[in-house]
Amino acid sequence: MNVAGELLLKPGKERSLRRRHPWVYDTAVASVRGRPQAGELVALRAHGGDWLAWGAYAPASTLRARCWSFVETDTIDASWFGMRVAQSVRRRVALAEATNATRLVFGEADGLPGFVADRYADQLVVQLQSCGAEAERETLLDALLAATSCTAIFDRSDSATRKREGLVPASGAVRGAEPAELLEVHEHGLRFKVDVRRGHKTGFYIDQRDNRRLAQDLAARLARGGLGAPRVLNCFCYTGAFSLAAHRGGGGETWSIDSSADALVLARKQWEANGFSEATARWQEADVFEALRALRTGGETFDLIVLDPPKFAASHHHVERAARAYKDINLNALRLVRPGGFLLTFSCSGAIDVDLFQKIVAGAVIDAGVDCQLLGRLSAGEDHPMSMVHPEGEYLKGLVLRRM
Repeated sequence: MNVAGELLLKPGKERSLRRRHPWVYDTAVASVRGRPQAGELVALRAHGGDWLAWGAYAPASTLRARCWSFVETDTIDASWFGMRVAQSVRRRVALAEATNATRLVFGEADGLPGFVADRYADQLVVQLQSCGAEAERETLLDALLAATSCTAIFDRSDSATRKREGLVPASGAVRGAEPAELLEVHEHGLRFKVDVRRGHKTGFYIDQRDNRRLAQDLAARLARGGLGAPRVLNCFCYTGAFSLAAHRGGGGETWSIDSSADALVLARKQWEANGFSEATARWQEADVFEALRALRTGGETFDLIVLDPPKFAASHHHVERAARAYKDINLNALRLVRPGGFLLTFSCSGAIDVDLFQKIVAGAVIDAGVDCQLLGRLSAGEDHPMSMVHPEGEYLKGLVLRRM
């Protein structure tokens, strides 16, 4: 194990590491001993010299180090990374009963900060979002192949997070052949087409698996209610995954809105691939904020509405503006939900926690002049866990409301 240096923390700044929180901010560092380079292994020490953790150094980032291990006797080498990756993959084995699209490694939550790996059938897609992960790139990729028996890996390290680490974006095949133009995966009996090269995130919103199943179940419940097939509105629909799930459950008309023409083309293909009638689907390329107002003006109503917008708050600096946007779409959607109908509403802004999001939606309920029941809080699937010592990892939150 090659230890390139040490980071000595300021007095009192060791408390989070003693609680095994994996991040060290630049403002917590008193001095750097040695000359560690980006991604190299460093020892993190309290101001008095006590060893705290092994971490990866990131000189250009406000997150000056991310911790690999809080066990001093650990040897951080290829075998150690292989063990961590294999353990992470094994934790997802049971999900194969429902889907062949899973997140195999989820960064800090799996003890591998900055490393994300998704599996789409036999195709692996990775994101290396930290200096430490980038420095261990070959080791991590080898470990992933060994743990999965797959042969192809595509790199989607093209997010803003990588830039904040002082790393340049990267994208392309890094193991095996180039992926097909569209991959096909299955989830709870539905077929989805995934573009891992250009699609959002790594190509698909794997994290919404359980919530898509909930949409299907709610639509089925509405259909059994004796009022006919439910009418569904899916806003920010992307490639229509919620639309497919809801239609499978209820069989009614599904209206899907997104600003991306390309996403809607793929959504139509998925609809056809699942054998659904085009007569039951409506695809609209539009700004959702404007479309919701137009639907209200036109007197439209729906039994089930899904709001799954992109991230409105990239950081805490954008929270106020994001709160206004979330309130706007929820207020207008609530006025479109029929009594007895449901609203599934989400936020993927990490800077907005679930309590704040619930307060924003409650404000929308008040201003919309409707009565609603909160049936539950929603989150990402189990392959996107949150470490109990790293609450920052909880980014996706949602609410399911029933209008009275």
